[in-house]
Amino acid sequence: MAKYLDALDKKILRMIAEDARVPFLEVARACDVSGAAIHQRIQKLTRLGVLKGSQFIIDPEKIGYETCAYIGLNLRNPETFDKAVEELMNIPEVVECHYTTGDYDMFIKIYAQNNHHLLSIIHDSLQPLGLARSETIITFGSAFERQLPVTDILKG
Repeated sequence: MAKYLDALDKKILRMIAEDARVPFLEVARACDVSGAAIHQRIQKLTRLGVLKGSQFIIDPEKIGYETCAYIGLNLRNPETFDKAVEELMNIPEVVECHYTTGDYDMFIKIYAQNNHHLLSIIHDSLQPLGLARSETIITFGSAFERQLPVTDILKG
């Protein structure tokens, strides 16, 4: 995909990766093009799937979700992957789901209000998916979170 990006695309990506709320006109000035040109480039990058939208990030702890856990899931019947994913999408506390290699069929990230709430989600929502087994890892906190360092990848 990077071969379809020109120098202007890369400069735009570097700027918005640093600050997603930077005004298009500020980006335009820095790139020495019109605001309309930046708007068109952003639309192109979105259409290509390079940009996947923008959003405000809610701090789960601030709204009462104090427990974060990662859970490795093994299904009794791997042919039920699609159905399991559909069901996982219906559990609002599950915020990520990945197909994986190794010990698990899938790996999910989940937020719960507390450990008791986490247990009820595991028992009431995850077990009915037809799990052979699962392993839960509760996090104490995130050391850091970041996006891929666009400035290093898109030089030039």
